[in-house]
Amino acid sequence: SANMTPAYWQQLREAVVDAVDVHGCDSVLILHGTDTLAYSAAAMSFQLLGLHARVCFTGSMLPAGVTDSDAWENLSGALIALGQGLAPGVHLYFHGELLAPTRCAKVRSFGRHPFKRLERQGGGAKASSLPAQLNYDQPKQLANIAALPLFPGISAQILDGLLGSGVQGLVLECYGSGTGPSDNPAFLASLERARDSGVVVVAVTQCHEGGVELDVYEAGSRLRGVGVLSGGGMTREAALGKLQALIGAGLPVDEVRRLVELDLCGELS
Repeated sequence: SANMTPAYWQQLREAVVDAVDVHGCDSVLILHGTDTLAYSAAAMSFQLLGLHARVCFTGSMLPAGVTDSDAWENLSGALIALGQGLAPGVHLYFHGELLAPTRCAKVRSFGRHPFKRLERQGGGAKASSLPAQLNYDQPKQLANIAALPLFPGISAQILDGLLGSGVQGLVLECYGSGTGPSDNPAFLASLERARDSGVVVVAVTQCHEGGVELDVYEAGSRLRGVGVLSGGGMTREAALGKLQALIGAGLPVDEVRRLVELDLCGELS
C-alpha cells in the first residue's frame, strides 16, 4: 500500500476492464492496504467513469490470522454488499460502512474505523456529459501530478522548484476557504507562470470540514486571478485522482480546467 503509484492504478484499471468486458463479471472486489486505499479508490472512481459493473475496495488494519484481525469481517461484509446489489461504480467498504471513495480519507492509524467521510462543502454543477476519452474503456497515459500543502513561510523558490520538475497538475492545499500568501508577488507570479505554461493548479482546503471558495477573501481572489482553480469540497485524494484522469486522458488544457470545477462522480456533491 505504501508503495502505490499511478502506474499501479493503470494496471488496476486494466484488470477491472478485463474482468468486466472480457470475462463478463458484474462485480469486482479489490483488497488493498489501508495506507493508500482512499487514494486508490478515489483515483479508480475517475479511471472507471461509465463502468456498468460494481467495484468495491476493502482491506484490514490487521492481517488475516493475527489476533483480533478485522480482515475477515471486512472481506465478508464487502462480498455481502456486492451480492445485495450496489450501484454501478466504485465503492469503499470498511467495518460495516459503505463510503463514497471521492468523499473520504484515512483519518486514524489505529482501530477498526480508520476511514471517515469528510464533511466537505463547496460543490460544482454536475457535468452534463463527459468526453469519450474519459470512458473507462479508453486507455489513459500517466500524468505527472503533485500536491503541495501551504505553510507559513513557504517561498516562491519552493513552488518554482516543484513546478520546474515537469508537473502537469498541482493540488495546492490552501488555508481555510482557499487562501494563501497573497502579499508575496513572487509566489503569485510563480502560479501565473504555471498557468501560462499549461500546468493545472487546483486549490483544496487543509481543513477537515468546509471547502474552497476563492472569491470569499482577497487572498483567495488573488489566487483565482493568477489561474488557480477551485477544488470546492474535494479531498486531496479526489483532487489527485481527478487530475490524473483528466490529464492522462489527453484532453486539451482548457477542457481539463473546465472539468476540474464540474462534478464527475460525486466528488463535488
